[in-house]
Amino acid sequence: MSAIETLGQEAGQVAKAAAIPTHAGAAKDGAEKGSNGAAASHLALMIGEDRYLVELAEAGEIVPMPSTSIMQVPLTQDWFLGVVNVRGALFTVVDLARFMGGNFTPVSKESRLLTLSPALTFNATLVVSRMLGLRNVATMTPVPEKQTFDKPWLSEQFRDAEGQTWRRLSLSKLVSSSSFLMVGR
Repeated sequence: MSAIETLGQEAGQVAKAAAIPTHAGAAKDGAEKGSNGAAASHLALMIGEDRYLVELAEAGEIVPMPSTSIMQVPLTQDWFLGVVNVRGALFTVVDLARFMGGNFTPVSKESRLLTLSPALTFNATLVVSRMLGLRNVATMTPVPEKQTFDKPWLSEQFRDAEGQTWRRLSLSKLVSSSSFLMVGR
């Protein structure tokens, strides 16, 4: 069995266990339910200690974090970890926490790579500390805040019933940001 087939099987098992769609088409069908039974509208994930909500239409596949197959690219920013082969296609690997000025995302057995939706036409993955399932923002309370002009890909903030704070992460705005596109040092 090839490494790609193994990754595919592992991704399917992870997604099935976490009740997360593994591809954009599954995310768009609207049949997915969040942890409270309401129709889910966002993929919930942790990057470092921060919680983010990504629109299902902008999310692609969830794949296991490869232990050794990320190929580093010289003379790039430290948040650009390299490239990885996902089902025969090359994807960049980005540490979003580091890109936003924080620490490197700690990698553990729960870490995953989130590919961007093919609709965004940008072959990139984000290092995710943990996948937290599906959430519906309609069940959350908006938290007023000042707009972050230096990070336009981060928009609204929400608080859930457990008191956890979540940020909406727009992957389409992220990939159109000039700072995200400038991976060279």
